[in-house]
Amino acid sequence: MDGPVNPNPPSVSRVAPTASPGQSEGRDSAVTPLFARVIQLDLYAHVNAELGPSWWHYDDLQLRWGTQQQYEITRKLGRGKYSEVFEGVDVYNSNELIVIKVLKPIKKKKVKGELKVLSNLRGGTNIIELLDVVRDPQSKTPAIITEHVDNLESRLLYPKFTDNDVRYYMYELLKALDFCHSKGIIHRDVLRLIDWGLAEFYHPGVELNVRVASRYYKAPELLVEYTHYDYSLDLWSVGCTFGTMIFHRDPLFHGSSNEDQLVKIARVLGTDDLWQYLDRYNLDLDPEFEAQIGTHARKPWAKFVTSDNQHLVSNAAIDLIDRLLRYEHTERLTAAEAMQHEYFAPIREAEAIRLQEEEKARAARGAPQVTFMTSMPNGEVAPGVTDEQR
Repeated sequence: MDGPVNPNPPSVSRVAPTASPGQSEGRDSAVTPLFARVIQLDLYAHVNAELGPSWWHYDDLQLRWGTQQQYEITRKLGRGKYSEVFEGVDVYNSNELIVIKVLKPIKKKKVKGELKVLSNLRGGTNIIELLDVVRDPQSKTPAIITEHVDNLESRLLYPKFTDNDVRYYMYELLKALDFCHSKGIIHRDVLRLIDWGLAEFYHPGVELNVRVASRYYKAPELLVEYTHYDYSLDLWSVGCTFGTMIFHRDPLFHGSSNEDQLVKIARVLGTDDLWQYLDRYNLDLDPEFEAQIGTHARKPWAKFVTSDNQHLVSNAAIDLIDRLLRYEHTERLTAAEAMQHEYFAPIREAEAIRLQEEEKARAARGAPQVTFMTSMPNGEVAPGVTDEQR
């Protein structure tokens, strides 16, 4: 278990870190060597080009409508900008619980996009399963049917999380995002991982809409209208989620508007790095907006520690949130890198033990033996050892 937070942490380097996992070089000990990091950042950049148009092109997707009478709504779960979500039952399958997402009047292209994303991600780690798509015969209103998941309000859950709960939840969230990114898809609204309505296929160099994500989880690039963002957008939202959990601060950055959201971020991350970021990407802010932001020094994350949350905050937790919440999106950890951070060591160890126990049980039943695979620093995998060789 990592130690409690250092009230006077070392200064944080703002350049690309070069130390490899396990090395003791201050705050950069959890990041791969520079050459391997370049490979990691580029790892999923060209997925869609490699898979071809049939993977990501959804304009010509032929929708196969199911039978609306198969599903009955039982209660309302929530609503969003583009849909209302209900709990329901599948009357053709023993009243099995399902979720019905009724879409508000939107372009058919948007429906096709969400269905294409869900179809491509089917079977993925922690990805909600698409079951069907139906529409009302009269109004033509479409509805997406997915597997049932518990829909407890996050603000009710987070304050009750133990330290291990936070680590586990964040690790599972990163698993889902790494799978999503490996398929060439940016989620763009991580607050609601079960909702893929804003997800988009990533193509390097292609401009993307900045009017996405829930305000409190919007990355700086959206707030300054940088349209060439990438998967790192999702990792900012992960950092906000993590901060909400460990600091008991919901939301982490509480802006009253998109402009005020950037102001709130600048009061924590400081303005020096913000101006550098804007200069690097030739971005200009309205002079009145610049004046509104003002000038601020960087606020150490240790300042957020209180008697109420100190049991959730450690040096490793501070290091992780710092590597996620950076203006410069290329400096943020990828989902795969974040999963290898020292903060998640207890979760990785527990998962390894669980896999070994499952393999032992499988061997005892005479089932085929599984060969473990080892992740390499360059993103490849190599054969490991069987359970008997351990």
